[in-house]
Amino acid sequence: MIIFDRATKIVRAKGIAKTIIDNVDFTIEKGQSVGLLGRNGAGKSTLLRLIAGTMQLDSGRIIRRARVSWPLGFAGSFQSSMTGEQNVRFVARVYGVDTEALIDYVRDFAELGPFFRSPVSIYSSGMKARLAFGLSLGIKFDYYLVDEITAVGDVAFRTKCRAVFNERLKDSNVIMVSHSTSTIRDYCQSGIVLENGKLQYFNDVKDAIKEHDFNMKATLSD
Repeated sequence: MIIFDRATKIVRAKGIAKTIIDNVDFTIEKGQSVGLLGRNGAGKSTLLRLIAGTMQLDSGRIIRRARVSWPLGFAGSFQSSMTGEQNVRFVARVYGVDTEALIDYVRDFAELGPFFRSPVSIYSSGMKARLAFGLSLGIKFDYYLVDEITAVGDVAFRTKCRAVFNERLKDSNVIMVSHSTSTIRDYCQSGIVLENGKLQYFNDVKDAIKEHDFNMKATLSD
């Protein structure tokens, strides 16, 4: 499970402070795949990074009693001077998984050929995404964090990504941000609506989508 304990996060940019979550107490129980919904700028991606631990709270804490991934396919933390293989080796050691097995998996999955042993600094954005997806799916987590399912590579590679991701979800759960409510509905059973620093939980994702749609319509009518 993932526990929010009096969690508060305020984002400051250009002299403006925006409260993402305000003194939130909340628990995501094991066995739930959850969709995060909210208007543009509500802080959904920030919330996902807080859950991942790649961003810190201003106060309170988030307790992770589970193995939680980084956002799926996120390539922003690669060390560019290291090769793809060296980056995979580093992550394997951090997460305590079999290094050689993970290297073999990512090499085969990412289909980078000789570039796998080249510095990431020379990779195209598509190559970085392939490496990131392979690394994300090469480690088994209790919760996979998804900030939009990104189309990467050709049709065959995208099909492979989705097939492996769906296979992982047989034994794991997903916490997902997507602008597509149909995608949220396909992958998630329950939902959280983020609005004005508050989290509203719905056991049925359809009810979460209804609440989100209501909020969006209310904004348009203001």
